[in-house]
Amino acid sequence: MTADGRRRTGVWVGVARRLALGGLVAVCALVTAMPRAHAQAGDYIVGPQDVLTITVWDQTDLSGKFSVDVDGSFTFPLIGRVQVGGLSLRDLEAMLKARLSDGYFKDPQLTVGVEQYRSQRIFVVGEVRSPGTYALTGEMTLLEAISKAGSATATASDEVVVVRPPVGRALNGPLLPTQAAGENSVRINLRDLQSGVESQNMKLRDGDSIFVPRAGSVYVFGQVKNPGAYLLQSSETTVLQALSLAGGVTARGATSRVHIVRMVNGQKTEIKTKLGDLVRVGDTIIVPERFL
Repeated sequence: MTADGRRRTGVWVGVARRLALGGLVAVCALVTAMPRAHAQAGDYIVGPQDVLTITVWDQTDLSGKFSVDVDGSFTFPLIGRVQVGGLSLRDLEAMLKARLSDGYFKDPQLTVGVEQYRSQRIFVVGEVRSPGTYALTGEMTLLEAISKAGSATATASDEVVVVRPPVGRALNGPLLPTQAAGENSVRINLRDLQSGVESQNMKLRDGDSIFVPRAGSVYVFGQVKNPGAYLLQSSETTVLQALSLAGGVTARGATSRVHIVRMVNGQKTEIKTKLGDLVRVGDTIIVPERFL
């Protein structure tokens, strides 16, 4: 073989080795991820109308899809009627293994998964693109639920309210923040949630209602370039930021005498303010004309 031929052969051998190594890495990654995914799904609580996939290794006659009836039970081959409502997938696996070990098989190996999530649901309402009722699948988080609803709209405020129903209360629709006691509602900063702050991404439970309110308005008048009403999407908005929404102060505006008209206990109150002060929903910011 010529030197050129040996060189080309060496190149192809190197490529083959890299491809083989890449495939091995991919397989290892898949195998590593499987137990973690199974462990997370194992905490799901089975309920009526869920459709389960049960696989018994080397026993195809026992494997298949099983629908949970409204009473929380289903019929399994050899065992008969089993009550599974309220059990986690992990507990259900353990129960089926114990039943099959009792006179049928020695150390049976089986897995239980969810084909269709139907028993648990959450509600997403307010300023999202597709509000509605969604199935609670596995360990769903708040961010995942908002994503399922098409994400928040441009008019959403910077706060999300999660309302958790009292234990044992059946729901036909979402609970709004005004319908729940303080201990049953949690307020989450939407901007932090979207930025990946893990502490804001709470895990959801069956019956949770997620309310994304519309941003309130602040009004800017006087010596600004574009007077009018503007959405106050953050509770941390300052007077200066609100003025920038209105295009900024004109050359004739007196920034040292900016004041806010605010409703306090049902009465209009005029408040002297600084550019760094925070504004509230419903505030009217007035920029007077400066003295000549």
